[in-house]
Amino acid sequence: MGTYYLTTPIYYVNARPHLGHAYTTIVGDALARWHRLLGDDVHFLTGTDEHGLKIQQAADAAGMTPQEFTDSIAPLFEEAWKRLNISHDDFIRTTEARHYAGVQKLLQACLNAGDIELDTYSGLYCVPCEAYFTPEDLDGNNCPIHKRPVEHVVEENYFFRLSRFEQRLLDFYAEHPHAVVPEHRVNEVIGFIKQGLQDFSISRKTLKWGIPLPFDSSHVAYVWFDALANYITAIGYGTDDEMFNKWWPVNHHLIGKDIVRFHNVYWPAMLMSAGIEVPKGWAVGGWLLVGGEKMSKTQGNVVNPLDLVDEIGVDGFRYYVLADTIYGNDGDFTYEGLISRYNSDLANNLGNLAARIATVVEKKCGGLGTAPSPNSTLAPIAQQCVNETSQHWEQVQPSRALEATWQLIRATNAHLENHEPWKSEPGPEVDAVMGDALEALRIVTILAFPAMPDTAREIWRRIGMTTDIENCRIPADTQWGLYPSGAPVIKGDPLFPRRTIS
Repeated sequence: MGTYYLTTPIYYVNARPHLGHAYTTIVGDALARWHRLLGDDVHFLTGTDEHGLKIQQAADAAGMTPQEFTDSIAPLFEEAWKRLNISHDDFIRTTEARHYAGVQKLLQACLNAGDIELDTYSGLYCVPCEAYFTPEDLDGNNCPIHKRPVEHVVEENYFFRLSRFEQRLLDFYAEHPHAVVPEHRVNEVIGFIKQGLQDFSISRKTLKWGIPLPFDSSHVAYVWFDALANYITAIGYGTDDEMFNKWWPVNHHLIGKDIVRFHNVYWPAMLMSAGIEVPKGWAVGGWLLVGGEKMSKTQGNVVNPLDLVDEIGVDGFRYYVLADTIYGNDGDFTYEGLISRYNSDLANNLGNLAARIATVVEKKCGGLGTAPSPNSTLAPIAQQCVNETSQHWEQVQPSRALEATWQLIRATNAHLENHEPWKSEPGPEVDAVMGDALEALRIVTILAFPAMPDTAREIWRRIGMTTDIENCRIPADTQWGLYPSGAPVIKGDPLFPRRTIS
C-alpha cells in the first residue's frame, strides 16, 4: 500500500470525445480502481488541452473566441467520462489559473538552468500535431500521422536545448529498463535518442492563444511545454508544494504510441532541467483503428462511445474496450466484434454463471447461500487466477488480467456442469457444490470490479454480500473460504441479455 498517481493524456478540445479518447480513459479508470482495491491512496488525473493554433483556428471557424470555444467543448469530455463511470480524482483544463502558474514556474526554472535560449527557427510544421518534422520524417510532403501537407515556418522562438540531455536520458533508461511498458517501446525511445536529439521550439510569437512566457510576454508557450506540464500543475506545482510532494513522481503516464517522443524524451529532459524528479513509468497504448485507420476527425471515421453505451450498456462497453485489445497493440474496432465478445464473455459466461447459481440456490437451497469447501477443486484455480490477474494489472495489461479472471468463470461453469446440482435432491452434496460456486463468483466479482463496477456491485448484492465491494482489499478478500453461509441469494433480471447484430 502506498500512493499511486496515474494520468491519461489531456485531450485536445478541437472536437468532441471519441472512442480513442474513451479507450485510454477507461484503461486508466480500471487501473485506478484496481490500485484502490490494493489499498493504495490513488490520484487519477485526466483533462483537456485547450491552447494552440488548432484551437485558435477551430474557434475562428465557429465564430467564437478561443475561450468561448474551449468552454463549449471541455464539458463534453467531463459529461462523457461521467457517463462511462470514470472515477477520476481531478480534471484539469489548461486554461485554469493553477496551470498558468505551474507552466510559468517550469519555464523560469529551465531558463534559470541555462537550457532555454532565443533563436530563429526555419522548418516544417504540422498544425494538427503541433509538431515540427524533418524531411526524413515525412511521407512525401505529408505528416506521417495526419496524412496532410506540412507548412514551412520561419520565426524567432525560444528553444529548449534538448540536445544537451542525450546522455542523461540514455543513462536514465539504462538504469530503469522497465520504466516503459510494453517493454518493446523502450527500445523505440532509446533508438530515437541515439539518432541525435534536436533542440525544439518552446514558444510562438505569431500566436496569442496560449500562456505568456514569464520572461518574455510577447511569446506564448509552445504546446508541449504547456500541455505536458499539466501532470505537475494539477498536483500543485507552482501552487501547493505539500500536494506536489505527496504525489510526484507519477507512477504511470498512460499515453498513445504517437506521443512517445514527447512524453519519453522531451518531458523527462524538461524535468531534469528544472530539477524535478522524472516519472516512474509510462504505459504506452496502441490505437483503436476503424477500417485499419486511426480514428480522427480528419479521417472522418470517429466513433462516438456514447452511442455504443446505448447499445450494450456502460459495463458491456467498458469490458469490450479493456478485453478485446492487448494493451500496447493496435486494435481494430468492429460492431460485429463488439456484439460477439459481449455475447460470448458476458451473456454466455459471467451472466449465465450468475443466473445459474441463483436459480439452483433458490430451488435447492431455499434461497440461502452455503459455505464453500476448504478442499474444493476450485480453490487452487481461484488462487492461480487471483495471482495471474494481479500480475497482469501490475504490468498494465487489462486484457490479460480479464482473461485470467475469466478462467475462474469458465472453471466454475464447468464445475457446475460436472456436478449437475439441478438434477440432485437438496442436501449436503448440493450445498457443497453451490457453496464452492458462490465463493468462486464472489472472488470473480472483486476481480472484475475495476472493469465493470456497476455489474460487480449488482452481483455482490445478489449473492447476499452486505459490505461495500469498494472496501474489499486484494489479496485479503480474495482468499478462498470467505463466503458467508446463510446469505440470501437473489436471481434478478438477466445481467447481460443476448444481443443480435442490428
